[in-house]
Amino acid sequence: MDTSSYSQDSPSLAEDREPGLRRGEGASRGSATPEDSDEDLYRGAEDIEEERKNRDKTVVSRLWEGVSVSASVDLLSYSDREWRGNTTKSVLIKKGYRLVAQRFGRLCKVRGDNYCALRATLFQILSQSQRLPPRLRDMEIQSSLQADRHLIGQWKFPFGNRKSSTTQGTMAQLHVYLDLLRDRWTAAVQSSPAEREVLVQQVFQGQEEEFGLLEAVKYLMLRTASEIHGLLEMETQEVPDFSWLLFARDSSSSPQALFRNHLSHVGFSGGLEQVEMCLLGFSVEHRLQVYRLYKADSQEFLTYYPSEQKADWPCLPLITEDDRHYNVPVE
Repeated sequence: MDTSSYSQDSPSLAEDREPGLRRGEGASRGSATPEDSDEDLYRGAEDIEEERKNRDKTVVSRLWEGVSVSASVDLLSYSDREWRGNTTKSVLIKKGYRLVAQRFGRLCKVRGDNYCALRATLFQILSQSQRLPPRLRDMEIQSSLQADRHLIGQWKFPFGNRKSSTTQGTMAQLHVYLDLLRDRWTAAVQSSPAEREVLVQQVFQGQEEEFGLLEAVKYLMLRTASEIHGLLEMETQEVPDFSWLLFARDSSSSPQALFRNHLSHVGFSGGLEQVEMCLLGFSVEHRLQVYRLYKADSQEFLTYYPSEQKADWPCLPLITEDDRHYNVPVE
């Protein structure tokens, strides 16, 4: 893969390597003079990893209260309210919102925790998707979980494991949530617009069902990564372009390392990196169409995850100001 061309319609390799873009979807937007975080620039990998483990341990086990995706608001009014200053960055972000407003008039705010990329994607799936992807439709859940049992023994749930702390208990709990994801997705596809709106509102209430669905999506990512890695090892099968970058990182050279160093922390102490956004889109068999507002003056303003065009894969639009936090544009 020629990484030098992996830019215009795809994630920036340089930014995947910038420490400030790797973690912390929940980082605040800032006020009229927002500044980019450089907290990781002068610390070693061991220090960063130790801090992340400590944050995982201190994550609250209680569930959030209230809606986690707000009702839609006027997009340009939101932009004017949130970015009142005339700094270089404020002007750029507001320009990005004006460009988005050429297609979308409204915006739904997504709760700013470390699940927000998964949450915004799931919200768009349940709101817009017209079909259950073959990967989920045809998945024999018990067999898949059994194949991945060596990967999921240390799975963490934000609300604790209701069944047990054993690998078997984790598998049973993931089975429940995967069944629920299949049921909710199928119901959304088969619903009228009014029924679909009610279903979406019921899911995104910050309760266990919502977090269980997010963990199920995370498992789909792990299962997909395992499948892709197997194809890479065969060396005779075609794989998506992002696979080479995903498994070229020292921290995710195998599915086990990907889970241990990245996916297991999503929702707790970190969000998704850009290459993992590619994996997310590939796993749910939709292209994530992301408007990156801080790139409004560049060809990377509109980025697709994954970058490869799939003829029968619809797009799910998302919007981000900083590649950390994601909201949902609405027509």
